[in-house]
Amino acid sequence: MKKIAFVFSSCPHGTTFGKEGLDAVLGTSAILKKISLFFIGDGVFQLFKTHKSEKILTRNYTSLFSILSLYDIKNFYCCKLSLFERGLNFNTKFVLQVNILNSYFLRLKLDDHDVIINF
Repeated sequence: MKKIAFVFSSCPHGTTFGKEGLDAVLGTSAILKKISLFFIGDGVFQLFKTHKSEKILTRNYTSLFSILSLYDIKNFYCCKLSLFERGLNFNTKFVLQVNILNSYFLRLKLDDHDVIINF
């Protein structure tokens, strides 16, 4: 069975990439069970627990990440360097329980997948 990695590398609410990626994850989970999510670059902002999206007149879809465990998706990885470059740290409250990895180990995890889809 193929292993698929979904990489979130763009900010939420600035484009539709994050919402489209989440929709793709949910759709794919009906067919495949070996799914992992990676948050790198500005994609780490997808993990924020407290978005104030109503101020920009949009719906906060990021809370839907918390239901992924109901779909048996449990592998979530975040780039440590991406967090620190954006002024975040391990104490930041995230919507998911993520494994924070340095770039080397994150790359090893990504290399373990058959397909990588970036949003």
